[in-house]
Amino acid sequence: MVRTLYVRIPLERVGVLIGPKGLTKQRIEEETGVQISVDSKAGEVSIDESKAEDPSMALRTLDIVKAIGRGFSEERALRLFDPEVFFRSVDIRDFAGKNRKRIAQIKGRLIGTKGKTRRIIEELTGVDMCVYGNTVSLVGDMVRMSIAEKAVEMVLEGSEHASVYRFLENKRREIKMAEMGI
Repeated sequence: MVRTLYVRIPLERVGVLIGPKGLTKQRIEEETGVQISVDSKAGEVSIDESKAEDPSMALRTLDIVKAIGRGFSEERALRLFDPEVFFRSVDIRDFAGKNRKRIAQIKGRLIGTKGKTRRIIEELTGVDMCVYGNTVSLVGDMVRMSIAEKAVEMVLEGSEHASVYRFLENKRREIKMAEMGI
């Protein structure tokens, strides 16, 4: 059974997906074995898995395309080639409603002054984070992803930044102890 997946990305992100001289799109196709078609006027992307040896690569490609569409650089999105790395996206409107002022305020809290909050979440979890449009998206391994998701959720729900940072520090300690087998 031939299956084609479809996704739409913002027009301003189409160039990142295609890459200079089509190299990014070509690299994704070579790594996954899928065929990607991009309608650069509508931002519609189709992923054909018929030539892929592993059908799951179509889903991995879908996540890579979504990550690029949600603001990640090619380098960060291509981390998704690793089967242990996942993509998540949260709609800020689920927490802020449709009020544009409130959405902008929450986006500001997620990013922080001079990017401090975003940087701290990334550094303490090892998960890449991107705030783009009405979404906050994450790319990382499963354990760290759940911690980053919780931290993002805390910020979205209005927790104080100090509480979020404390939560992240505690979780980082727990992860380090688990990795050392303590």
